[in-house]
Amino acid sequence: MSSSETQQAHGLLNARAVRERAHEMLEIGVAGGLGHWRVDLDRLPETAKYVAAVIRDQYPTLAVPFHARWRHFAVDGVDLWSPAAGDRDWLDPASRARAEFDLAIVSVLLDAGSGPGWAYKDKQTGRTLTRSEGLAIASLRMFEAGAFSVTEDPWRVDAVALTFLTADTLAKGFQVSDKNPLVGLGGRAALLRRLGQACLAEPDLFALEDEPRPGGLFDAMVDRADDQDRLPAPVILEVLLEALGPVWRDRLTLGGVDLGDCWKHPAMKRGDATDGLVPIHKLSQWLSYSLVEPLQTAGVEVVDLDGLTGLAEYRNGGLFMDLGVLTLKDPADAEKPWPVSDPLVVGWRAMTVALLDRIAPLVRAELGVAAADMPLASVLEGGTWAAGRRAAAERRPGGGPPLTILSDGTVF
Repeated sequence: MSSSETQQAHGLLNARAVRERAHEMLEIGVAGGLGHWRVDLDRLPETAKYVAAVIRDQYPTLAVPFHARWRHFAVDGVDLWSPAAGDRDWLDPASRARAEFDLAIVSVLLDAGSGPGWAYKDKQTGRTLTRSEGLAIASLRMFEAGAFSVTEDPWRVDAVALTFLTADTLAKGFQVSDKNPLVGLGGRAALLRRLGQACLAEPDLFALEDEPRPGGLFDAMVDRADDQDRLPAPVILEVLLEALGPVWRDRLTLGGVDLGDCWKHPAMKRGDATDGLVPIHKLSQWLSYSLVEPLQTAGVEVVDLDGLTGLAEYRNGGLFMDLGVLTLKDPADAEKPWPVSDPLVVGWRAMTVALLDRIAPLVRAELGVAAADMPLASVLEGGTWAAGRRAAAERRPGGGPPLTILSDGTVF
């Protein structure tokens, strides 16, 4: 392997590369150069109106929080995490931040789509929850019960505990049964075991101030803040991509570097080793958004939030399909199951990232707000993700996505 290939690989492990190649994919699509897709940018203004209406409906004051895992730790509008964390006697702000990193990282990695047949009954609230909200509360309850800890403190995730995590333990925590199946259960357990192994293998990232744990990344990120405790959001992603690269299974590598959520598409032409490669890093970027608030609570000022991109997942991508911005050239393709690696899916996801950049200013204009008051992370939350879910519910029983994606539980 050449050092130049290694260098080129690292060039794909950032938000800038995601954005650049996503917009290129959209331009190819607009020009008619994608085999599966037609793009109608004239549908964007109408889509922006739809998104703006959803935001007004959900957030009448237009004070929209970030699209982050913390939104899912609420039931019927009641936050189940912040009051409990606020009442706890933390050693210092960094201790709380490490615990919140622990929870967010494990919970996000467990949240790659539940499938339509799964639900979680939460004993404390008495509510039955599905999809992302159910997965979030199930992971929160496991965390509170010490399912990921090997110390007397249940509110932590220890690398050693993760390395021994079985699918059976996860099934018990997530109430999985023959009648309550969860897609990709074994894949999720294996992912967390690999996370534990990565923590043990990289003490400079995961164990600067404590025993190896996912929350150790808090200290690694603080190390990269400037003298005024400011940390650019894209740096959060870069640290995550470096740290989590080894946890993904059967993914592309280049120059010995794990590329993570990066796929091949024949339309992405390059004259080097990155020819055909399309980085997306959806789960890692959602995790980046989810780590902003713990950093802020600990006194770190996160800047350049819009340096991260929108998220290429089926709610955002489904919105653009359901409202006619993206249409399949062959309608029969909507009936087939597609692997995540297929160019049809790769093109769809990449164009979704670029279209989110295009629609955000239109949504702000509809609402009469400035970019500073509604960053992309809020447009997603308020927002395109919620609008995608609503559009799906209006069009299909059960509100599933307009495409059927074969996932191993580690992409969406």
